[in-house]
Amino acid sequence: MREPAFWYRPRSLQSHALWPLGALYGAITERRMLREGFDAGIPVICVGNYHVGGAGKTPTVLALTKLLGELGETPVVLSRGYGGRLKGPVMVDRARHTAADVGDEPLMMARDVPVAVARDRLDGVALAKSRGATVILMDDGFQNPSLLKDASLIVIDSERGLGNGAVFPAGPLRAPLQAQLARTDALVLIGDGRAANDVAAELAKRNKPELRARLKPDAASLAQLLGKRVFAFAGIGDPARFFRTLQASGIEVARTRRFDDHHMFSREELAALAAEAQREQLTLVTTEKDLARLHGSEGVLVGIVPFAVQLEFDDPAKLRHLISDHLYKARERRFSRR
Repeated sequence: MREPAFWYRPRSLQSHALWPLGALYGAITERRMLREGFDAGIPVICVGNYHVGGAGKTPTVLALTKLLGELGETPVVLSRGYGGRLKGPVMVDRARHTAADVGDEPLMMARDVPVAVARDRLDGVALAKSRGATVILMDDGFQNPSLLKDASLIVIDSERGLGNGAVFPAGPLRAPLQAQLARTDALVLIGDGRAANDVAAELAKRNKPELRARLKPDAASLAQLLGKRVFAFAGIGDPARFFRTLQASGIEVARTRRFDDHHMFSREELAALAAEAQREQLTLVTTEKDLARLHGSEGVLVGIVPFAVQLEFDDPAKLRHLISDHLYKARERRFSRR
């Protein structure tokens, strides 16, 4: 899906025309969110969005994976496997799975952390626990009521914010904002923008912390691209954010090409991109998530440089304290019920 441009403009005729559908969709989602979820028996930390599209969930999940490891935990990521054909439950195996099997994000994350893919999240919990998980990291699923969440961290791109603030399809929100704020434990704002400051202020009134973070390029990726003119392409939720990150890292972006989110590239498309880059003597560069969709396609990756990034928090100690506190409270709640 490619998000409509009017979502990120002031309220428009299109948005007003779709408002009744958004009100219906939002009411259904809000009611679902009130259901009591299944208790996994171990802490569940959800990394989600208020809105559809990309904002930086995957880098946030990977940053939390690293932190949990430092805290002595054994995290397993639980994903629905969007874009993959396997319903699961299945542990992602990069040696035998492709993005068409399990989705691009699970395949990419499986390089660093065990990932369980399951359309039925309860089946995914059982599989994760069988693999020794002490904490489950839910990649998305904030609005899904099937699992009890011990902490929900919401990720917002501070440059784009929440667009026109309307509920899908009139805008990008997955549910009415107030209903989502009520179930939020912390806000992760990526970048230096101010577009989500109102949301942060609203959560501050509820004593919910704001965590600032930014995407930092991997040194090896940067070394391959500095001093070169690049042709950047991406099929992610917000390709413009990827292009801005390249430019902010000192890389000369000569051409760009956007594709729909989770786009499955054909050999013909890749050949056309390569030919265009060669004509203009440009280096092809894409995201790690896009590259995951090319996993297993021998011969098509030649000349394509993946631009790897990591999420760095401005106050790592604050994040560490937040996660440690939620883990302690989650276990204390379960112990007191015995």
